[in-house]
Amino acid sequence: MSGCEAEILRQVVDGVGIMTLNRPDKFNCISTALMDGMGAAIEAFEADKAVRVILLNAVGKTFCTGADLDEVTVARKSRDTLATFIGHIHKVFRRLETSPLPVVVSVNGLALAGGIEMMMSCDVAFAAESAQIGDQHAQYGLVPGGGGTQRLPRLVGLRRALDLQYTNRWLTAAEAERWGLVNYVVADDALADAALDYCKGLAAKSRAGLAAMKRLSRQGLEMAPSDGLSLEEDAVVACLMDPDAEEGLAAFQARRKPNFA
Repeated sequence: MSGCEAEILRQVVDGVGIMTLNRPDKFNCISTALMDGMGAAIEAFEADKAVRVILLNAVGKTFCTGADLDEVTVARKSRDTLATFIGHIHKVFRRLETSPLPVVVSVNGLALAGGIEMMMSCDVAFAAESAQIGDQHAQYGLVPGGGGTQRLPRLVGLRRALDLQYTNRWLTAAEAERWGLVNYVVADDALADAALDYCKGLAAKSRAGLAAMKRLSRQGLEMAPSDGLSLEEDAVVACLMDPDAEEGLAAFQARRKPNFA
């Protein structure tokens, strides 16, 4: 087993591609090997037509507490090496956003710094009741390096985003839900089943339809509303010509559940 394979575990369960951070002794900190493994897992799931949704979770008591400082310390000896390390994180997190598959994240324990940035790159977030979520960069004279300055204001608004970054405080799962950082808060012992059941529900839907919704919603955020509406108009026509739409409409008329190929 290679380093990247060891740091990211993956399996497929009922149409759900499960990608698991596997560095519990290092609080699942972000390393080059972890990013390599995550990128390889995303690519494998996208290539597997049986996979309809990705679930990201973590081994151990902590989701992710940010970048591996041992690797950062070494990388800081060369500006180019450091830029490559940060660029790799950006590239993989962007892959989560742009994957045609819905990406659901299940957060246990702490999601801090790079951990919250990873979480924000996903489409839907579950959190355990005991989870704590925050950014710690300001405490150490650092700046978020995994897209935090861009994703956080878009999710919670500018004032809340700056407050969270300035003060480096940790939100409870309930606070994160009120802010819109997570979608669902569940009991600690129910987290794994709740997130997997949700993903299985998505896996029963049209892969093409979910991909179109994700693409339109995410690209629309970066466009003027009029351009986004034009993008949607074209996509809907294409969607209605897709075999999945034909099956969905037939199922609706027959009052049965659709069976998407």
